[in-house]
Amino acid sequence: MFRLDIAEVARRSGLSPSTLRYYEKRGLIVSDGRHGLRRQYDDSVLTRLALVALGQRAGYSLEEIATLFRPQGGQLDVSREELRSQATNLRDQAQELLATADLLEHVAACTAPSHLECPRFQELLEDVLGTHLR
Repeated sequence: MFRLDIAEVARRSGLSPSTLRYYEKRGLIVSDGRHGLRRQYDDSVLTRLALVALGQRAGYSLEEIATLFRPQGGQLDVSREELRSQATNLRDQAQELLATADLLEHVAACTAPSHLECPRFQELLEDVLGTHLR
């Protein structure tokens, strides 16, 4: 176990020192003390920061991520069922994003005088709403 000062944690994590201080204030990470004016962290803080980044990437807010860490020891505490549910939500969002990307690509390439006159564009819009427009 190594101790790292805030500048080293910032360098290794790619996060600014102000972000690290904010995460500490929110209870996402904990410093081990100070060396002079600089906060010191156990090197396990890098794993914890990676978990925070993964949580954000998975769609969790910082507040939600903070609740996923056990108060004692800071271990991750999330049910496998919750993880599966979130994975399903992300897949659903990905499908919606792909459908939107298809729509935008069609709009960009469509040669109809007006997009609203294009039958394919109308189909894609209906898919967005999940209902018939006509």
